[in-house]
Amino acid sequence: MAGINMNKTSFGQLVIGPPGSGKTTFCHGMQQFMKAIGRECCVVNLDPANEFIPYNCDININELVTVEDVMKHMSLGPNGGLLYCMEYLRNNQHWLLEKMNNFPGRYFIFDCPGQVEIYTHHNALKEVIEHLTSKDVGVRLAAVHLVDAHYCAEASKFIAVLLTSLATMLHMGLPHVNVLSKMDIAEEYGKFPFHLEYYTEVLDLNKLLESDGEDPFMRKFQSLNQKLCSVIEDYSLVSFTPLNVQDKESMLNLLKEIDKANGCCFGTIEERNIQKLLSAAVGADFQFFKSGSAHEQYMS
Repeated sequence: MAGINMNKTSFGQLVIGPPGSGKTTFCHGMQQFMKAIGRECCVVNLDPANEFIPYNCDININELVTVEDVMKHMSLGPNGGLLYCMEYLRNNQHWLLEKMNNFPGRYFIFDCPGQVEIYTHHNALKEVIEHLTSKDVGVRLAAVHLVDAHYCAEASKFIAVLLTSLATMLHMGLPHVNVLSKMDIAEEYGKFPFHLEYYTEVLDLNKLLESDGEDPFMRKFQSLNQKLCSVIEDYSLVSFTPLNVQDKESMLNLLKEIDKANGCCFGTIEERNIQKLLSAAVGADFQFFKSGSAHEQYMS
């Protein structure tokens, strides 16, 4: 199978993360942001269980296989059905490549499923991505790992997020950008014990353990939590970029981080459009969604 637009390098982002982290919402916002700055993109839905697709979906795995059909015909549950779908995609990679060849020179955004095991120890999606980034195909991808920012409010949850992020980075083997999503509503679930930079830079985790010293769970597993924090700090790989998908400067800052990770650079036309966008007198924030409340959109 020939590569994707062999005369021009293709770039993209693999949007991953647990359920409810806002992956589909992010893909919708990023599609509109890229349209505003003049970058042509192709959004690919790789979640065979995703029935709510608010963005213009250029390639949809549901045309190849769906979790609903697999559950019905293979007598599998939702998780088993999803893993089967990922293995089916791996065995039919030519379908995806043929679809992508219809969009030469585009920037690809892959909206992925939310089951964590796909990114931590199951190999099907990893092997699909390895083929896409191989010399034969030549797409330069960066993983964009979204986690819900409200986990910062509790030490135990934030440690779990750090471990999941680290395991995902090591398993997927891609340039990686970790994102704290839903920053505009994060503290509705509880006040952060520390300033935002503490969480984005993942500073001294012992302070985090001490801050939750009254938590019975944290006291009971204090020694284990200390060891886990040591593992995270020893690798020194995990940091986060905060994101409010409604704010254009937040979206621009994140896109710059992603472009650094996958090697894509802004062109002259994009730079001009960005300047117009940031200097627009019509308000500071994007209003991506024309229907439904912000909370309803975030739940996708």
